Amino acid sequence: MLQVSKLIPQGQGLAPVLVRRAAHLELDWDVRQKSRFDAVSSDGRRVGVFLPRGTVVRGGDVLVTQDGSLLRVVAAPQPVLRITACTDHHHGHAHEPAFDLMRAAYHLGNRHVPIELRPDHLKIEPDHVLADMLRSMHLTVAEVREPFEPEGGAYAAGHGTGHDHGHSHEHAHGHDHAHGHGHPHAHEHG
Repeated sequence: MLQVSKLIPQGQGLAPVLVRRAAHLELDWDVRQKSRFDAVSSDGRRVGVFLPRGTVVRGGDVLVTQDGSLLRVVAAPQPVLRITACTDHHHGHAHEPAFDLMRAAYHLGNRHVPIELRPDHLKIEPDHVLADMLRSMHLTVAEVREPFEPEGGAYAAGHGTGHDHGHSHEHAHGHDHAHGHGHPHAHEHG
């Protein structure tokens, strides 16, 4: 069995052609949130993954095996609930759908449910109690099979502990981002 103990977030620094050519592991969220698991790669090799505790594996990450070969991680489609704002009963208020989704995210977050946040929808793992609650809040809940990439948060213990290079890299650009907020504000006075 091939051992894997190294993860390159989103394949950063690797030649895209190498990543494209690599065999892949198609893994659902249940497996990707574990730091130790066994899997079979697309080319039929058995792989034992041993990553630092608390590591969350994301679709697009690249695993490096002990023999130096690369394995691209693919987020497997799995049963999820896709939650969208219901557009039937709005009375001309442009922000209601976004507000309805924000409210749903708040209520789900209070229950520490892993949520994938998108601009126009939310995704959670199937749960008929939550589905009923969301429908009672006038949201549309559909059962679909799609990849699930929930937000890193409190439930993903140790998610931000020096492992998640992708996110810490984005924060490095935070200075430009902060300036961006100042300018529109200044223009509003003009």
